[in-house]
Amino acid sequence: MGGGCPMKVNPTSPGSEPFSDNVYRQSVRPQAWQNPQPSGVYDLAVIGAGPAGLAAVELATRHGLRVAIIERDRLGGNSLNAGSIPSKAMIRTGRVDAALRDGADIAVSVPAMLQTNFAAVMARMRRIRTRIAGYQSAQRLSARGVDVYFGDAQFLSPGALAVGGVPISFKKALIASGAQSQRSNITGLEQIGYFTSESIFDITALPKRLAVIGGGPLGCELAQAFCRLGSQVTIVQNDPKFLPHEERDAAELLSLALSKDGVETRLNTTVIAARQGKGEKLIDTVNNEVNSSIAVDEILLSIGRVPNTANLGLEAAGIESDAVDGINVDDYLCTTNTNVYAAGDACKAHKFTNIAETSACIAVRNAFGQRTERESHLLIPWCTYCDPEIAHIGMHVLEAKRQSIPITSFTVMMQDVDRAITDGQDEGFVKLYVRDGSDEILGATIVAARASEMINEMSVIMCAGIGMRRLATILHTYPAQSSAIRMAALAYEATQPSEPW
Repeated sequence: MGGGCPMKVNPTSPGSEPFSDNVYRQSVRPQAWQNPQPSGVYDLAVIGAGPAGLAAVELATRHGLRVAIIERDRLGGNSLNAGSIPSKAMIRTGRVDAALRDGADIAVSVPAMLQTNFAAVMARMRRIRTRIAGYQSAQRLSARGVDVYFGDAQFLSPGALAVGGVPISFKKALIASGAQSQRSNITGLEQIGYFTSESIFDITALPKRLAVIGGGPLGCELAQAFCRLGSQVTIVQNDPKFLPHEERDAAELLSLALSKDGVETRLNTTVIAARQGKGEKLIDTVNNEVNSSIAVDEILLSIGRVPNTANLGLEAAGIESDAVDGINVDDYLCTTNTNVYAAGDACKAHKFTNIAETSACIAVRNAFGQRTERESHLLIPWCTYCDPEIAHIGMHVLEAKRQSIPITSFTVMMQDVDRAITDGQDEGFVKLYVRDGSDEILGATIVAARASEMINEMSVIMCAGIGMRRLATILHTYPAQSSAIRMAALAYEATQPSEPW
């Protein structure tokens, strides 16, 4: 069984029906939905209808398999309902607001008092979410022959599970149950209330003062977005830098960008308690043995995500798991039950949509094919969508050092790229990490306004095995911010001995 992950099919034409909240609900969890009555044995039973589960269903049905998918909440998972899609919609509006405030830099006059209608911002987000939900609605899945079940799934045996007490038998199963926001043991926080990514996108009124606890990708993205939309934001991170898994200079640029936008940043700061004040919430913190309090109106907790593995009855199916790391899988994404596989946030450390979709396709191909695709062979690009964006692929410098791999970094500053200068987006850099003694690219870090697009070029380059010498000869359009990638290759060429004419 070959081929990549299947493409989405366009739903009914945008505008053919209103993108109302009711249309959204009818797509992701129809109120009057009746679960089908199972008959016979399914080729594939999928637990979870987020990006991983839906990608698995698309691939399996394309190959003629009889498929059931079980979802306990809403189709689309966190990515659609409480993650990538709603956050990027807010980020887009925030970027427009920031560009308007900086209009003088591009000779555009803007009103002195620029105001944002936050309710309209969130209404736009919901319209976008509704439109995208139509791609994989319950009705469309059912029309393609997929049996869609809503309810809690629980394994009964190695080859059967149940939904709402109804038994379902399968030849193969895929656990794609996703993850949820990690809760905190901060004293008093549960009592005074807080938002997570599952709830923050339901608000309709802009918090005047917002505290964001956690400096990972989503925490940083939403801190900047809410600040640009008008909130007074304080972000608290107990580590010495934001984005702990990124290069230090990339994280430092992000810290400067957040401060420039007006976000109050507190690094090396631990929240030790939370309490209710008079008409406000108080967060007690400690930094270098100095205690202080932050007064806010609302709190967003963003300290990571944990796999959804509880109450699945894994023991009945002979599936081993861990509360922190999720489902135990081998390099082929097979669990300790040879007929059950897992994919996405339920078993992967990097909880990104692209990894979820790709790992699900690998799992399905291995389950019904020759078990030849290894998850460890994936070359994974990722991006944090702040401004500037921070993207990475392949090895980090520290990882190369740990493995005793000698590398040289070739860096191009965006301030030296013509298109970045003309766009007024000259913050950041492109770094390519090259194995010493060769032109092999082992990794790349990009900090730029369009890093999410530029890192995709690096993904193609590295997957195709294109080295620095060949990259230096590949034409790019001019002017383009991605020219920085070729400029890094030209910098490598300048270090090499000249060849005869």
